[in-house]
Order: sequence, then structure tokens, then C-alpha cells
Amino acid sequence: MNLYLIIFNADTYRKEQVYEAHKSLFVALEKYFTLHLVNYTQTDDIPSNAYKLAFIASGGVESAVVRNFSLLPYPITLLTDGSNNSLAAALEISAWIRTRDMKVKIIHGHPDEMVKQVLLHHKAFAAKRSLKNKRIGVVGTPAPWLVSSHVDYLLAGQRWGVSYVDIPIEEVEKNFYNTTDDEIGMEASRLVSRVKAIQDVTPEDLYRAMRLHKAVKDVCTKHKLSAATVSCFSLIQTLKTTGCLALSLLNDEGIPAGCEGDLQSIMTLLMVKELTGQPGFMANPSFIDTKRNEVLLAHCSIPTTMTDEFIIRTQFESETGIGIQGIMHEGEVTLFKCGGECLDEYFVSAGYLTANTNLVTCCRTQVTVKLNNPVSYFLQNPLGNHHILIKGNHTEAIQEFMQQNRCKQRE
Repeated sequence: MNLYLIIFNADTYRKEQVYEAHKSLFVALEKYFTLHLVNYTQTDDIPSNAYKLAFIASGGVESAVVRNFSLLPYPITLLTDGSNNSLAAALEISAWIRTRDMKVKIIHGHPDEMVKQVLLHHKAFAAKRSLKNKRIGVVGTPAPWLVSSHVDYLLAGQRWGVSYVDIPIEEVEKNFYNTTDDEIGMEASRLVSRVKAIQDVTPEDLYRAMRLHKAVKDVCTKHKLSAATVSCFSLIQTLKTTGCLALSLLNDEGIPAGCEGDLQSIMTLLMVKELTGQPGFMANPSFIDTKRNEVLLAHCSIPTTMTDEFIIRTQFESETGIGIQGIMHEGEVTLFKCGGECLDEYFVSAGYLTANTNLVTCCRTQVTVKLNNPVSYFLQNPLGNHHILIKGNHTEAIQEFMQQNRCKQRE
């Protein structure tokens, strides 16, 4: 990974002297990055899409930074180790920037801590860059009950660089009917070999669900989609199957896929993949326990790779087709949602998955999570229904990513 440091130094610029003066930090950074030290007067040599930070190397550079403010990489982050009055200069520069109603962050501390912060900063930078030109397929129309999950395609594209692509549900239906059982027989057999149990599901149910998986995947290939959200409930009437298994397997295969045509949740799933490399479990908060600060999350589709074992059952609401009951082990998790019509708000909290349940009143996969942040958020200021569960604690990376992109946190 390349890191270009735009050097602001009060003395005559000599690369070797700058390196020696800040050697502890630079050596620590070079464990992870190929370091390029570039004087602020020579920034034309930096590739336009490179990862770069402003490095305040000494005091006395405040006026130079103000005069060359347009050179500062956005979002504005100042890197300084404190040598030669550099922290004092960074503080003055930061205050000046804030008087212009702009955000600025200072990365400072011991070298190891600074490197940790730079790595988080770079992860967010790389995730944003990878989102550019991604295509999100909206197959069919969003479910009518998702009254607060709309997205302004234009504003979302301007903020994140993604494109939402409307695709008629009839394309999936056509692919479904053109798919033979022979084409998906081997894959169905491999799936059955992995399940813990099958309940109330016939071989025909399984084959229809697997044909739908191939039908949606073919649409993703044809339209060059990076992710897709499917109006899955409408398919119950036309294809006599549910989308739960198809979406689960697509997520397993690295294609974020969401239910019910939810425009906000599919963007969240795509963010999760680009930021963490993991799939997410798109779920309904089904019960809130404020005394224990716990939330019960449930849905009928979960990536099988997130589970320790899984059971194939019918879908909960329709009692037809296929739903997945996934069993997850206890451990650290993250709950995340990017929402708002412009995709400029978010909720995130670390937590601990404490239990799997099997209630008859909820969707098939059910997990109880004790959150670090107050669960009262769901009752007082929620970003809609669906939220995304991720294995492991990724709150630092998500916070850095969302803050870099000027998003407002809900609590």
C-alpha cells in the first residue's frame, strides 16, 4: 500500500532531514505502507487517486497551510508526531479550519497508536474508493411496508458513487422457467450435504429455491451488479417459492443480496462487504429488552457462512418455500445500519451474541444480542426496521468510515 505524505516543514525542505526528524513514526508506518515524502510545493507528482495525508512536520507552517489549503486531502486529516512544535501548529490549523465550518481530524500520539489510526483511516478510504461505480440491482419494487426505507438515487450516487439499477422482476421469472433441474442438481446436493436437518420441506421445494438462486445470479451477471435487493414476497405468488435460500447463497458467494427490495439495507450490506470483507445478516429487531439492554433479531435468510450449522425449513410468514434457521455461536458482533433517504445517517453498536432462540412467533433465524449502546435507540429514534448484524467487533472501522463521509450518527 502506498502512502503519500504531503510535508509542511518550516525549514528548507530536505527529505533525508525530515525522515530523520520523524524516524520513529516513519519506520512504524513502513511496516504497512510504502512511504512517499512529498513537499507541499511538489504535489503535482502525486497520482490523483493515491492515498495521501497532510503531515505537519514542524511549527511555523500555519500560514503555508492556509495559503495552500486546497492541497489538503479530503476529508481533512492532519498527521503530526509533535516534534519541533508540530502539534502546536496542527492545533492552530485545526482551529482555523473549524472556523470555516469544516471538519478536521488530528492523528497524534505514540507511533504505534498513530499507525493504528492511519490504518483505520486507510481502510475507510479504500472502502469508499471501492464503492465507486458499484451497481446495485433493485429487482422488482420495494415492499409496500417499507415506508421509511426509500433512497434518493441521485443523492446516494453523489455521496457514495454507487448506481441503483431498476430491473423488472419478470427477468428473474423468465430465468427461473428457463432453468432446468439438471442445471442445479449438483449444487442442491452439495447444499443438502451441509445442512443439519430439513423440516417440512419437499425435494420440489428445494429445487424451486435453487432454480431461483440461479435465476437471480444470472440477472446479477447480465447487469454487472455488485449487489442486489429482491422483491422476494412477490415471487411467492408467481414462482411458488421464496427468496430466502437464493439470497443466502448469493451472500455466501460474495454478492451482497437483500430481502424485500430494501434500498437502505442493501447499501449497508455492500458497505459491510467492502469495509470488512464479510457478509451480514439482514434482520428484523423483533423484541427489545431495555432492562437487559438486549435485542432479539430474526429473519428467514442468513448467509450460511455466518452460521455454525443451519436447518432448512419453510419460510415463517408464508409457511411455504424455504427459510433458513441458522445457529450462531456466542461472541462479539456489530449491529449496523446506514439509512436516511440520502444514505447520510447511521447506527452502529458493538455487542455480544448471547443466545439462539426458536420462538414460534418470529422468523426462522433468531439471535439475542446484548448491545453496548442503549437499545432504547430502537424505541426512540430508529432508522427503520432492518439492521445488519456482522460477526466480530467492527465499530472503529465503521465509525471512521461513516465520519469520513460526513454521516450523522443516531443513538
